[in-house]
Parts: sequence; C-alpha cells; structure tokens
Amino acid sequence: MSIHMHREIEQLKGALLGLCGLVEQQIADAVRAVLDRDPDLGDQVEQKDQAIDRKEIEIEESALKLLALYQPVALDLRFVIAFIKINSDLERIGDLAVNIARKARNLSLLEPIRPPFDVDVMWQGVKTMVRDSVDSLIQTNADLAADVCHRDEEVDRQKRSARQMIEKLIAEQPQLVQPLLQYLSVSRNLERAADHATNIAEDVIYLARGQIHRHHVSTTP
Repeated sequence: MSIHMHREIEQLKGALLGLCGLVEQQIADAVRAVLDRDPDLGDQVEQKDQAIDRKEIEIEESALKLLALYQPVALDLRFVIAFIKINSDLERIGDLAVNIARKARNLSLLEPIRPPFDVDVMWQGVKTMVRDSVDSLIQTNADLAADVCHRDEEVDRQKRSARQMIEKLIAEQPQLVQPLLQYLSVSRNLERAADHATNIAEDVIYLARGQIHRHHVSTTP
C-alpha cells in the first residue's frame, strides 16, 4: 500500500468514526425524546439528519475517488468496498433515528402511558452493537465483529417480547391502541438498527477472514 493511499484510508477511518458518533447521538436523542414525550427534541433529531446525509455523501465520494486514483487490489480493495457499504448502513441507522423521533410527537398528542417494554435497555444494547461494529472495522477485529453478530439475537428476542406484550395490552386495553402502536414502531426501528450494525460486522468478518458470515454454515455437529 502506498503512503498516500494509506493516509487516505486512515482519513476514511476517522470520517467513519465521526459519522458513527453522529448516528449514535441521533438515536440517543430520539429515544430520549420518546421517553420524555418531547416533540421539540424529536424535531431536532429530524433536522440534524441532513448533516448525516451530507457526511455519508462525502465519505462515499472520498472512497470512490480512492478507488479511481489507486485502483487497489486484494485486501485494500475489500477495505474500500467495506467502507462504502458500512457508510451506507450508518446512514440508514440515522434514518431509523428519525423514524423513532417522529414517534415522540405522536406520543405527545396521546394519553401518557407507561412504556410497555424497557426502551432504554433495548437502546443500550443497540448502541454497543453499533459502536463495536465500527470499532471492529477500525481494528480489523473479526472476533469483535462476530460477537456483534451474536448479540443481534438478544435484540431480536427483545423485539419479540415487546411485540407480545403490546399485543396482550391491546387486547386488554383497546383504548390504548394508538400509544401502544407508537412503542411497537420504536421497538421495530431499534431492531432494524441492530440489523444494520450486524451488516457492518459481517462486512468486517469478510474483510478480515474472506468469509461471508451471513452464508456461513457451522460444521459443528
């Protein structure tokens, strides 16, 4: 790898870390807006989404420029392609934060109810998945990436549990169907954010091991 290419890859790493920080803050604010039923904070999340979109475009353009200038091969090529795919996943997580934030406005117009599942616990799990998936790329750490993939099962379980509880409450208290459906949407969006973190981790596993994780079948009896 040339010195110039190495420098630009390091700059791309820094840019991705910066985007990850923005996205992480967006979801944190969106979840807080829901828990506090704060439409103003939810609006701020939606307004800041444009900055994430711009950052995503800048990173993609930098990665494409790197491909054109240096025509990397083998591991270097996989690295740049991984940057492009991970950049897209982070932008999609930002979109999911906006979806969550919009529920804050809806909830603020409805009768207050106790959240039917622990939103903050689910969010904390998603947050560590997003952070660790990007860290696994920066470190080229396939073991950390594999751990992120395994954690997705817990978020899936939390979403299923939330759905079951919400369905039960709707049957028992149909007058609360509207606020309960808002929380159901929050759980779905958090689960989708975890899926994008898993996508990132799978790309890192491919980068580090040349193994397509989502198609990998264990040979253990």
